[in-house]
Amino acid sequence: MFLTKEAVRLALDGTIQGVACEGCPPLPDLAARFETAGGIYMVCPICFEAKHLDKDALVSKAELAGTVPMWKWIGDEGVVTFSY
Repeated sequence: MFLTKEAVRLALDGTIQGVACEGCPPLPDLAARFETAGGIYMVCPICFEAKHLDKDALVSKAELAGTVPMWKWIGDEGVVTFSY
């Protein structure tokens, strides 16, 4: 998951909290499922540093990585994206 703008905060330990809707699983559970399935957080370093956030507070599956590493990760194959 490539995180930009305010979303970079999702890669900080303890930030993902709450429940999105009635009957939905808690957000920490969804994040744990994402990470267990091999998901990683690629955090825009420009956005992260502009907010003066602490690199030591990143969750274990997060790394500061800009667009070049993102495109290398995507590769030459087609990719499905969504944003909400």
